[in-house]
Amino acid sequence: MAERRPIESWLTDMDGVLIHEGVPIPGADAFLKKLRESGRPFLVLTNNSIYTPRDLHARLRRMGLDVPIESIWTSALATAQFLDDQRPGGSAYVIGEAGLTTALHDIGYILTDHEPDYVVLGETRTYSFEAMTQAVRLIRNGARFIATNPDETGPSHEGPLPATGAVAALITKATGKKPYFAGKPNPLMMRTGLNAIGAHSETSAMIGDRMDTDVLAGMEAGMQTFLVLTGLTGPGQIEDFPYRPSHVVDSIADLVDLI
Repeated sequence: MAERRPIESWLTDMDGVLIHEGVPIPGADAFLKKLRESGRPFLVLTNNSIYTPRDLHARLRRMGLDVPIESIWTSALATAQFLDDQRPGGSAYVIGEAGLTTALHDIGYILTDHEPDYVVLGETRTYSFEAMTQAVRLIRNGARFIATNPDETGPSHEGPLPATGAVAALITKATGKKPYFAGKPNPLMMRTGLNAIGAHSETSAMIGDRMDTDVLAGMEAGMQTFLVLTGLTGPGQIEDFPYRPSHVVDSIADLVDLI
């Protein structure tokens, strides 16, 4: 195996790596502090498209974690970057929250239900039958179908909630059209994030708690991958996958000295 080049930039998932159910994971504050002091480029990633980077910055800060706004990369931003590359100045019918609509406004997209170029599905806590019906009709009439991420469920204090992937499956069943998912595990999310901070995959590392999204996306983007055992994938599940992370560690605290 060829020796990897030194890590010069870091990408890390948020839920399960830095925080768990709204509480910082021990070592997360020290890891972020070391990154800021080092001056190395880094990004905190999330497939959640509900919040803007400014919103997430404020939420993390209330938990005691200081992440600069420009160091937060969401599936909504990756989706917007993809659409801007594909069809600059286009139009979209959007099902989602401020994180997604703001990202699309920022690239100059028109949000409309009149002959849009795209139907863009994101995360929301208020999925409505009317909005899904409109999406189905627009896709049947020729709009291209894009979704921010394939996660089928999302967490809540009451238990799992239907998420983007589940709603996308409903729309696919009604239209026969599968969406293009811009978020993890699509390595596009990693590549657009790396471009945003001027980093290269050969000298970057991805930290995550899920084999099926974080590790897969990092691996396919050509990065070193670190699986932490503080989230969804346990040590006994690693062998269930046909690929492996570059490294397995107990938690983010084990990576502070690598910066």
